[in-house]
Amino acid sequence: MRAAIVHYWLLNQRGGEAVLEALCRLLPDADLFTLFYDPERVSPAIRARRVTASFLNPLRRHYRALLPLMPLALEHFDLRGYDLVVSSESGPAKGVIVPSGARHICYCHTPMRYLWDLYPAYLHEWTASRWKRAAMAPLANYLRLWDFATAARVDEFVANSDNVRQRIWRCYRREAEVIHPPVAVDRFYWRPAEDYYLVVSELVPYKRVDTAVRACAGSGRKLRVVGDGPEYRRLRGLANAGVEFCGRVPAEELRDLYARSRAFLLPGEEDFGIAPVEALASGKAVIALGRGGAAEIVPAEPWGGVLYGEPGEEPLLAAISQFEEMEQWVCPQALAAYAQRFSEAEFARKMEAVLGLGEKESRRA
Repeated sequence: MRAAIVHYWLLNQRGGEAVLEALCRLLPDADLFTLFYDPERVSPAIRARRVTASFLNPLRRHYRALLPLMPLALEHFDLRGYDLVVSSESGPAKGVIVPSGARHICYCHTPMRYLWDLYPAYLHEWTASRWKRAAMAPLANYLRLWDFATAARVDEFVANSDNVRQRIWRCYRREAEVIHPPVAVDRFYWRPAEDYYLVVSELVPYKRVDTAVRACAGSGRKLRVVGDGPEYRRLRGLANAGVEFCGRVPAEELRDLYARSRAFLLPGEEDFGIAPVEALASGKAVIALGRGGAAEIVPAEPWGGVLYGEPGEEPLLAAISQFEEMEQWVCPQALAAYAQRFSEAEFARKMEAVLGLGEKESRRA
């Protein structure tokens, strides 16, 4: 079976790329196709593959502005000769044209946020320029039609959470099986808590990191923020001396930050949320907006953390106060054991069944 994996773009190393690495381990001979590729910003495991980037790749520094051209670039890939195509979708990826005899499975992290759920916010809140807003409306309409149509090119959808499964149905009217992303839970460890809360996130508006910064700065609590993005300067302006911006950190340093934190803060709605699982694997409670993936991740037992109902500084502060009242009852060993349900082994077991790898081995036997 000749396999290809299509990933939206390879310009950093985050949760989507962790899923890609897991897919590569399941399909060790698969070729990779992507819209944009910067080998210096991805892992050695990805660089070791044969990677085909689209004709847009020389313009990768401006990839966000190239969204209207991405359908053309995806459909330009030559996938003849492949028996299995797995698309990894968050930006556009499933829009490739596969051979008639090939099987196309889409692992969907989310339908494109900027075209669907978050489109009103992008149009009315996060885009200040009038001419950009005027251009965005017709382009977004065209891209939504294309995105909906390309769902018909997929044989099977896999969603990374029940939250995304419901979103796939709303956007594409397609059913999906839920398989949570793989998290390297065994690499994380617990240490006695120091006096700081932790946020690990890309610094973009919909993550609502500003809520955590304001809440901690205003209440005198210490906060460490791991990540980078276009919101960095604005967030620095909201912070005080108790809020530390760590930028992007090496994996070992990140594990240490989890291990020594007091609790993990998740102020925005996530499709799934690998970072809160990493916090649980480190024996740390999660204080999260109770929407999206967090509602599936944070244990219902009181030692798992606190979910709050509405976004905003005041609800987050109330949730932090509630956590501090129950902090002594947090059981690190129980949280680490709970996180095992999101392990790499669980992902591999379930995806093997979807990909038919077990059937292939049975036929060989």
